[in-house]
Amino acid sequence: MVREEVAVSTRTLQWKCVESRTDSKRLYYGRFVLSPLMKGQADTIGIAMRKALLGEIEGTCITRAKSEKVSHEYSTIVGIEESVHEILMNLKEIVLRSNLYGTRDASICVRGPKYVTAQDIISPPSVELVDTTQHIANLTEPIHLCIELKIERDRGYRMKSPNNYQDGSYPIDAVSMPVRNANHSIHSYGSENEKQEILFLEIWTNGSLTPKEALREASRTLIDLFIPFLDAEEEDIHFYLEDNQNRFTVSFFTFHDRLANLRKKKKGIALKCIIALPGPIIVSKGPIYIHYWSNIHTLLDLLNNSQEDLMRIEHLRIEDVKQILDILQKHFAIYLPKNKF
Repeated sequence: MVREEVAVSTRTLQWKCVESRTDSKRLYYGRFVLSPLMKGQADTIGIAMRKALLGEIEGTCITRAKSEKVSHEYSTIVGIEESVHEILMNLKEIVLRSNLYGTRDASICVRGPKYVTAQDIISPPSVELVDTTQHIANLTEPIHLCIELKIERDRGYRMKSPNNYQDGSYPIDAVSMPVRNANHSIHSYGSENEKQEILFLEIWTNGSLTPKEALREASRTLIDLFIPFLDAEEEDIHFYLEDNQNRFTVSFFTFHDRLANLRKKKKGIALKCIIALPGPIIVSKGPIYIHYWSNIHTLLDLLNNSQEDLMRIEHLRIEDVKQILDILQKHFAIYLPKNKF
């Protein structure tokens, strides 16, 4: 456990982590403070942050399972202590860490007698098991158990549909919620006429994200949601550039000071706005989820890379790199160097 003194500044709005601990591989805790705030502001921020933490942050989970030995979701398999339903519930609880998008395949293939845990899951390289000791099943006899799994990234809680059975596979409730719980509390101080507030945020995560990472993701989501209300009369928040049938969508870059810095560096470029990449670059052939495979979250991050750097990004195809370069050149007159030297 780490504790720090809470220093309140009356001049500049500041935040810091005042407590952090790891209770287990699947339970992280963090306590953060933001101050000084004017009366009423702490509640406004606290409510919005709690909703974003619990409902807007994306997570990765197992959403489907299939085995030839299974005839029905509520059936049993000779030689396995758990019922099929109990195995599905155990798979639902497996905590995964990943930046993947789309559906990925995984599998379990073991022979008993054996105590089957998350460590027995054969997953793609882009998926990490947070706690390999999580229980799945107990094979009490020398039988083979092979289960095909589907892994997806999403947000919130998605209940399985009773009619969502495909090719003998069984859907699993998708719990794509890295944040287990979030609370906020307020401490007021000062005179009645000049009352100020301190906001405390408590965050518990499942281990796939640290509380600090969750706080950052929630903040970024809220900023992206509120951007349309800023400078609405000066420029459209989303604009669409069309060239024949090709279209891609961009949105405002969040921080105006970085906007000014980038414009100084690129004086000869006529840009309506600087963009953020909260989602994919959308082109005619489909989305390119570039920043989910790297640390590229903004256009500024992208410009710090060379063509060679993009080619090294895992899962980013040559065709994707060419499309990104074409978009930068055609619409923004930006040319990435072949290498940094």
